[in-house]
Amino acid sequence: MGLDLEEYVREILRDIRKRGIEAVVEYSKKFDGYDGPFRVTEEEFREAVESIPERDREIILRTVERLWEYHERQKPKEELFVKNGSLYGLIYRPIRRIGIYVPGGKPLPSTLMMVAVPAKIAGVKEIAVTIPPKDGKVNPYVLYVAELLGIDEVYKLGGVQAIGAMAYGVGMKKVDKIFGPGNKFVNEAKRQVFGVVGIDSLAGPSEIAVIADETAEREYVLADLLSQLEHGKDSRAWLLTTSKELAEYCSREGIEVVLCDTLEECARKVNEIAPEHLEIITAEPMELVDLIENAGAIYLGSYTPVPAADYFLGVNHVLPTGGAAKFSGVLTVRDFLKPISLAQVGREEFLAERELGIRLAEIEGMAFHRRSMEVRK
Repeated sequence: MGLDLEEYVREILRDIRKRGIEAVVEYSKKFDGYDGPFRVTEEEFREAVESIPERDREIILRTVERLWEYHERQKPKEELFVKNGSLYGLIYRPIRRIGIYVPGGKPLPSTLMMVAVPAKIAGVKEIAVTIPPKDGKVNPYVLYVAELLGIDEVYKLGGVQAIGAMAYGVGMKKVDKIFGPGNKFVNEAKRQVFGVVGIDSLAGPSEIAVIADETAEREYVLADLLSQLEHGKDSRAWLLTTSKELAEYCSREGIEVVLCDTLEECARKVNEIAPEHLEIITAEPMELVDLIENAGAIYLGSYTPVPAADYFLGVNHVLPTGGAAKFSGVLTVRDFLKPISLAQVGREEFLAERELGIRLAEIEGMAFHRRSMEVRK
């Protein structure tokens, strides 16, 4: 009998709510083989940073600088306007406290960079990071990124127990919203704690679609398709092309090849797929952009491969998967900000327009709503 993922995760979360830190310790020992202190110490931070070669520190610093430059432009300005002596608009306030889950299977310092940089730009005051320990330790590159970004709250916690700890405030202060990808157990845990806390998305296996014509370098196209299959056996790769020769060259295990009569047909099929990543490697890639409705990110030309975007371009690599690009998009600074509606209505406009509200209150049978507007003089 197969594992009932939903019920399995629900039982763990229920146990964490009931028994608190005792349960978290038990699950950490069971799943990660770790039963020591969860929070990374100053000494562990120092040892990690000292272990990283100077060249690698420079690489990470330059990458963070590129991310910062790109994301800083996303911060919205307050949108206020005046009408008849009244003030209306939106103001923005950062989420106070977030949790970032960093997967532990492979060390992914880029995950922390992609989430923490826009969070910092948005003005998030408190960031807690969880990452599954390996042999009782946290990857030093992840700790270096954390220190570089002024994050000192890092926990050796993975899996469902990390999500439960962040959502319910076990072994740490409760967070307001959880960000970051994970395996199917982490994903299901995020789904189940939504409402107790906010979540960014339910990230699935990595995906890439490439639209290419006969002008595309076949080695480039194949390398890009294979790069995303490297993430795991569940990853998906599609080639949509008008070139029979390219289609034959890229017909490899794991790659779904679709031969189309026109590039417009390629675009239509991409919109049905709604891929996480879309590369357009054609003679005139910009001509197809207006035809694309559903994609997490679009990368144009021969020198914008997905791996470059994953690491150093400065664009964000946290993207919708599993067709979610039909209704959601790339992680931005706005994901860490709450728009708050603001209004200050002048007496003259209120008295002149309140009949609209009074009548609507009557239609809806809301007597006290009506009274609230009628009582003012």
